[in-house]
Amino acid sequence: MGPIGKPILTGSAFVWLMLTPFCLLPAAYCFAQSGPAPASARTLTVVTEPATIIWLDEIRRGTTDEGGKLVLSKVAAGAHTLRARANGFKEITMPVTAAARGEISVRLTRSTDKAELIFQRAETARETARNEEQRERASELYRQALQIRAEFPAAHVGLARVLLDLNSTDDALKAIDNARRYRESYPEASAVEGRVYRELGQTDEAIGSFNRALRETHGFQPEAHVGLARIYEEKGEYELAVHEYQIAINQLADTEPIIYEMLGAAHEKAGNPKEAIAAYENYLRLAPNGSLAPAVRSIVEQLKSEPPPP
Repeated sequence: MGPIGKPILTGSAFVWLMLTPFCLLPAAYCFAQSGPAPASARTLTVVTEPATIIWLDEIRRGTTDEGGKLVLSKVAAGAHTLRARANGFKEITMPVTAAARGEISVRLTRSTDKAELIFQRAETARETARNEEQRERASELYRQALQIRAEFPAAHVGLARVLLDLNSTDDALKAIDNARRYRESYPEASAVEGRVYRELGQTDEAIGSFNRALRETHGFQPEAHVGLARIYEEKGEYELAVHEYQIAINQLADTEPIIYEMLGAAHEKAGNPKEAIAAYENYLRLAPNGSLAPAVRSIVEQLKSEPPPP
C-alpha cells in the first residue's frame, strides 16, 4: 500500500550514520541527529506579533497564534538562531542563548521596504494557492519583488518553489541558479533543486543536490532528508527510506504529521506492519482532523486485522 499524500514542506529542511554501498552520501551524514531528543532538551515560547512565522536554525517551527505566541518544544541544548517573519514587518534574525528558558520576546518593527513587502505577499500567495491561477499570481508577485531587488535570494527560492508547483522545471532551476548568485551556500536552495531534479527523473542529480544541502548544514536539513527518503522508496530501498524519514521527523521536533504518513507507507513496503501502525497512529496524534485522517484510520484498521507475518 503506497503513500496517500505528498509532503508539503516549507522552508522551508540530513546525513547518515555510515556510508552505504550506494556511496553517494557525504561523510557529513555522520553528524545527523537521528535519535530522540536529548534529556537536556527544553521548551521555549516565542512572544511576538500574531501570525508570525518562526524558524529555529533555519527549520520552520510554526506560526504564532492570535495572541502572538508559539511554543517550541524539544529545543536542544546550546545556542540557536531564531528567525521571525510577519506580513508588514521587517524580518528579524536573532540569537537564542544556551541559557534561554521560558518566554523569548521578539520585537518586530514595521517595514517600508517595498521589495520585502511584495515578497511577503508572494509567500502567502504561494502557501495558500490551491490552483494554477493562484500559483501564477504568486510567481508574478515574486517577480515583482525581484524587479525591485535582484539581490534577494529568498525570493528566487520562493519563485523556484512555485515554478516547481507549476511544472516549470527549467525555470525553477534558473531561479535556483539566481539564488546562488547572491548566496553561494544556500541549503534551502539545494533542497529545492533536489526536488526539481527528482521531478525530472534525474535521480543522481537529485541525490547530489540533497547531499549538497546536507553538507551545507552539517546534516541538519529535513527537506533534503525527505527528498532522499522518497528516492530510496522509489528504488525499493525501504529501510533506507525509513531511516531518512525518521531523521526528518526528529529534526522537525515531531511536528510534521505528513512525514509520519510517509514513514508508515515505507514501513508497509518494508514488511514492518507493527512499525507502520505506530507511524500512522503518530500521524493521527498530530493531525486527528487532517485531510488524510480518514484514509489513515482505514489503513490502521486493516493492518490491525491482518494476521501477523510468520
